[in-house]
Amino acid sequence: MNPLDLLARLGVWALGMLRGLGRNAYFMVELLRVLPAAFRRFYLVVVQLNAIGVNSMVIIVSSGLAVGFVLALQGYYTLTRYGAAESLGLLVALSLVRELGPVVTALLFAGRAGTSLTAEIGLMKAGEQLAAMELMAIDPKQRVLAPRFLGGIIAMPLLAAMFSAVGIFGGYVVGVLMIGIDPGQFWSQMQGGVDVWDDVGNGMIKSLVFGIACTFVALYQGYEAKATPEGVAQATTRTVVISSLAVLLLDFVLTAVMFSTPR
Repeated sequence: MNPLDLLARLGVWALGMLRGLGRNAYFMVELLRVLPAAFRRFYLVVVQLNAIGVNSMVIIVSSGLAVGFVLALQGYYTLTRYGAAESLGLLVALSLVRELGPVVTALLFAGRAGTSLTAEIGLMKAGEQLAAMELMAIDPKQRVLAPRFLGGIIAMPLLAAMFSAVGIFGGYVVGVLMIGIDPGQFWSQMQGGVDVWDDVGNGMIKSLVFGIACTFVALYQGYEAKATPEGVAQATTRTVVISSLAVLLLDFVLTAVMFSTPR
């Protein structure tokens, strides 16, 4: 291959990346600009909380319970090797509130609520509903996107907290009711080792960041989708892929920042 052709292709790719980053940044600025309007019409946010949050509770609760079951079993088999089975409650709680709760919830959120938001916005664009709003002097970002963005930001930490709580209950069922660990040791180890601010607080900050990222990706992909059935389908697929990669990358960065310094 001609080196000049390779250099030209590299330049085209770099310009495309920069153009895409610019569009993303401009879209985020526009969302932040119209976000105060969502507070003035909070009933629209409540509708989105029901669609995004309440309708996601089934998969969040069932997944949290299953993760708690498995985590308790695997943790018990590992801790018994070192004679520390009484620390099972601490292991389950820290694993959930620090990592598994926010991360798994965000991945489930991207697969369930994120795809729904992308498909909804994409179909509105394909049906020219967004263009009709602009003709009526209604800002679609203010009327349609802002309530969904705020709803996703609020719903994600609540869902993550529910996931962690149900997961801890699942660990209690397996560890105490099935295996036979002393319930006093299970809860006392958890209460003594889990810090509200360092562990629970940082986990909630993670879930908040994940909520912003997943909701932004879903809205951007739906708003920029091609107004065809194929375009909407491709945008929905991109939402899952980009959101999942963003969550995993942000999790590494946030974990390095929050938990790198030992207490």
